[in-house]
Amino acid sequence: MPESTYDIIIAGGGTAGCVLASRLSTAEPSLKILVLEAGPHTRNDLFHVQPARYLHHLRPDSTTIKFYTAKHSEELLGRQLVVPCGQCLGGGSSVNFTMYTRASASDYDDWETKYGNAGWGSNDLIPLLKKSETYQIAKDQETHGYSGPLGVSYGGHFTNVGQQFLEVAKEYDKSRGKTNDLNDLSEKSLAYGRWQKWIDATNGTRSDVPHHFIYGKENDHPNLEIQTGCLVKRVIFDPSGPEAYTAKASKLVVLSAGTFGSPQILERSGIGRRDVLEQVGVEPLVQLDEVGENYQDHNVMFVPYLASDEAETLDGIVRNDADEVKKWDSIWRAKGSGLMSNNALDAGIKLRPTPEELKDIGPEFEETWKEYFEKAPDKPVLWIGAVSMFVGEPSSVPPRKYFSMGYFTTYPVARGYLHITDREDINAPPSFDPRYLTDKADLALLNWAYKRSREFARRLGVYQGEYTQAHPKFDEQSPAFCRDSGTPAAVHAEDIQYSGVDEEAVEQYTREFVATAWHSIGTCAMKPHEQGGVVDSKLNVYGTRGLKIADLSICPSNVGSNTYSTAVTVGEKAAVIIAQELGIAGL
Repeated sequence: MPESTYDIIIAGGGTAGCVLASRLSTAEPSLKILVLEAGPHTRNDLFHVQPARYLHHLRPDSTTIKFYTAKHSEELLGRQLVVPCGQCLGGGSSVNFTMYTRASASDYDDWETKYGNAGWGSNDLIPLLKKSETYQIAKDQETHGYSGPLGVSYGGHFTNVGQQFLEVAKEYDKSRGKTNDLNDLSEKSLAYGRWQKWIDATNGTRSDVPHHFIYGKENDHPNLEIQTGCLVKRVIFDPSGPEAYTAKASKLVVLSAGTFGSPQILERSGIGRRDVLEQVGVEPLVQLDEVGENYQDHNVMFVPYLASDEAETLDGIVRNDADEVKKWDSIWRAKGSGLMSNNALDAGIKLRPTPEELKDIGPEFEETWKEYFEKAPDKPVLWIGAVSMFVGEPSSVPPRKYFSMGYFTTYPVARGYLHITDREDINAPPSFDPRYLTDKADLALLNWAYKRSREFARRLGVYQGEYTQAHPKFDEQSPAFCRDSGTPAAVHAEDIQYSGVDEEAVEQYTREFVATAWHSIGTCAMKPHEQGGVVDSKLNVYGTRGLKIADLSICPSNVGSNTYSTAVTVGEKAAVIIAQELGIAGL
């Protein structure tokens, strides 16, 4: 049986794992570190480097994404939700939508105060957020950094779809203002604005982790070894059993296999809930009942509309139209700008409802609002934004220009789970239930967001009607009836009125079309042991020695944003913790 020994083994080369490996190996080059990644390398691959290409990775035959299929759901009308996860070096950072979105300060403060994780509040994590980035939009912003590896900009083009969204917002919604920074972590960011992007302004490339923490700094990492195509089965506490390949760690093993991967490795290693382990023949070594529990995500909808020929959209690039790709690729190579350096997400809002809007959302959301949001003024309840393309399989719709209205719930109430179904087969699908819409508060928000976002869509200058196959089925006599042709409504036109029957159609639609934002977190939660925690505030797995977890599975509660910035920050924090424990200076 082949065997190698390293100081530190990191099981998973995703966002947090690569940040951790890079920081530790730079601070102490003598450390022998092994990163094991299931997916391929991404070096200089245009489908990773060019921001506009991200939907390429969601193809059913993708080699850079792993798809997890959930149980049939009554709430989703019998559908099985499919959740994609990055499976390549850099994980989600290499394949995500490059949407720069940070949590609210209170999200991290909750981790510290509600869950007893000293050192994980916003005062501790904001310096790490700043450390990882170079903010290229404006100078001297208090919560942003200016010397980190990851560039943050507006991308290389500001589409007229995004511009029109902000123009409509200014006139249509007088209750809210505009901000120049949607991501300063404070309640000031809860306004309309131009959306920042994980795109480097100097060359128009994706600000991913592999190219900026690993590939670009190989001279700093003489003893960092990365092996791709390696699925980790288990952590061996008794090394007597036969395995296909064994790597030993003299100092530390860190699981960084993500919200899906890390709990499954723990369970195959004998760490988890006794009945789950015994059901598949795994001998329980450490009983931690919440391994694989506390699964959280954001519930997203991308509602498509027909756009005029004048609309600036990514549809041609996404369809791989030869002329469109050639045109924008040449501009990107020459100037680092144009639609190839855009992600279609140019404008939006982190939205907190007004008192009148709370009434419209309905009583199902009232208790959640009072318990979770009312006393946390920096927490939005929804993201809503304009998207300059059809979001989905391009071959499923007629070839033309589209725009979409996107929205997701930032703190869904529902909690799900995932557990292994086989002791040995690492490719066996887990038992997975995200439990979407099992709480009516989540459903009420999504229903309201469809109606609210539609009012913006029909006022945009590029609007030419709804793509009716992906909208609610209203009665033809209803004012809400959707049509596949149309002209923009006046900004001050009356809102569409929905009858009781119309509301039922919206609910049916939400259940039929709601999807994952692939922002999965929480399955190895960082909480006190007595509260069902899996790791402590130093990321140690309870009941073990020399085993930590550093990925989004440790999040004890949700963040009201896309999760990339939090994943980077978890990697930065893990590096600081481990460096302190090993006596390494410079972090």
